[in-house]
Amino acid sequence: MGGHRAPMYLPRTFLLQSVFTLGAAAGGLSAMLLNDRLGRKLSIMFSAVPSAVGYAFMGSAQGVWMLLLGRLLTGYAGGVTAASIPVYISEISHPGVRGTLGACPQIMAVLGSLILYALGLKLSWRWLAVAGEVPVLTMIILLCFMPNSPRFLISKGKNDEAVGVLRWLRGQNTDFHREFEQIKESVRKQSRRISCAEIKDPFIYKPILIAVLMRFLQQLSGVTPILVYLQTIFQSTAVVLKPEYDAAIVGGVRLASVLISAFSMDKAGRKILLFVSAGIMFASNLILGLYIHYTSLPSHNSTTAVVNGTLVIPESLTAEPSGYITLIPLVATMFFIMGYAMGWGPITWLLMSEILPLKARGVASGLCVLVSWLTAFALTRFFLLVVRDFGLEVPFLFFAVICAGNLLFTGCCVPETKGRSLEQIESYFRTGRRSIMRNHI
Repeated sequence: MGGHRAPMYLPRTFLLQSVFTLGAAAGGLSAMLLNDRLGRKLSIMFSAVPSAVGYAFMGSAQGVWMLLLGRLLTGYAGGVTAASIPVYISEISHPGVRGTLGACPQIMAVLGSLILYALGLKLSWRWLAVAGEVPVLTMIILLCFMPNSPRFLISKGKNDEAVGVLRWLRGQNTDFHREFEQIKESVRKQSRRISCAEIKDPFIYKPILIAVLMRFLQQLSGVTPILVYLQTIFQSTAVVLKPEYDAAIVGGVRLASVLISAFSMDKAGRKILLFVSAGIMFASNLILGLYIHYTSLPSHNSTTAVVNGTLVIPESLTAEPSGYITLIPLVATMFFIMGYAMGWGPITWLLMSEILPLKARGVASGLCVLVSWLTAFALTRFFLLVVRDFGLEVPFLFFAVICAGNLLFTGCCVPETKGRSLEQIESYFRTGRRSIMRNHI
């Protein structure tokens, strides 16, 4: 056993992950233009083109460059949809169900991961890439029957079409004309494109700053490196699980937690779930950091190294099973994933689409995606360097500090948007009157 090394990651795996992340960041950057030029619906449909081409490259790959190009294109498509789908859902949803519908992208993402895991037990990676074409084509077909966002239509002067869309969305016997007038008035106040001078207006910069910081803090909570390096973290803490069990357990926990979030955020509210989520993540990261600190061996600097671009952990730093105490990192990690999936995972995307002002919604949502994916890329890279130089416990203690900061940020900066129309939320930021947010529709 002496001399055995546990790799923190394989260079090619990290490269594939990095290319996807950078592609997603580019997709968020382009969505800053596409969302307002094409509209939310057409931007989502446009993303199907690079996605389909990317899966075709991966399925027919004859070399690593084709895999990398495929990952880059699918990452780009993911970045566009991450910026467009939450905005589209928030703009067509009734306030009473906007939270539930806003969690649907996360539910579908987790469910898709579980389906791919199940297919991966029977199919080769090439056929998995081919299978990726199915949801892309399904999305294109279904979106053909979906309307454009009424807010986007009104902003383009298509009032009659917007009224028809609201009638179809809300029902013939509802007061959709009143909602149309409210949206029209909001659009009238923001008819011009956002200018550099307007960014100084608190009505504009406050919601943008809150949304961007939420995306930044969400990534700094540690979710991406924990999921990417889950197997190695378990290996270093004596949690003995086969990789396929990791995927199944994580997927099951995430799905259950997102479902809890979807069915409760329109009843309990966004902020309470963010508080609970950050609290669970804080406790989980703190427990993991302390567990690793008090159970692993010292002298990280002399025993960890980067070999050919790969961080390796000698067996002397790999914990040996010593009873039920080794269940602590497994339980703590599952609670972290549960906490993330029921709050800071889906709700930050929903709040991004709810609080951004209409005239900046398309651009700012793309900015949020750009910040999110660039932070994920940097954090995943620096995670390796910190583990090499300071030990595995240091990142988790850092993540715990960030999660504690998330609690303060939620209490001080994040408004409760449950049951409020997008126009009410805009009025709150425009006037600063909290009474607007206290009154239900």
